Amino acid sequence: MSAPSGVPVPSAPPSYEETTGINASYPHPYPVPEPGQKPDGKGMNPPPYIGQPAPANNPVTVQTVYVQQPVVFYDRPVQMCCPSCNQMIVTRLSYDSGALTWLSCGGLCLLGCIAGCCLIPFCIDALKDVDHTCPNCGALIGSYKRL
Repeated sequence: MSAPSGVPVPSAPPSYEETTGINASYPHPYPVPEPGQKPDGKGMNPPPYIGQPAPANNPVTVQTVYVQQPVVFYDRPVQMCCPSCNQMIVTRLSYDSGALTWLSCGGLCLLGCIAGCCLIPFCIDALKDVDHTCPNCGALIGSYKRL
């Protein structure tokens, strides 16, 4: 096969060894395994971990621990186990005037509701703090503060 100008075209490009000048008969810098031979593993895989020996077959004792989630108190009754009497209960609610009640009263006074209308927040349970008590033993279990 020849080019149109009459110069013959080479059949294949030169090999890597031919272009870099590496002598193909020179031994390789690292050992090359022969076909069918497994590599000796030097530098290929890390050595096996040699640490503590495997534990002996001792009987294992399993202890189950039940952790009770913390109870979050809001303005609704909560069903729970009373920490005082250890009974399953639904908490009893009682309402006390708190910071939101007093701030609402002061805000109404600033708006001009001085003739007794500023006392309306003390009649609204939604503005008061909530105490949760046990109906069996009467212990205070938790509180919910509006502010």
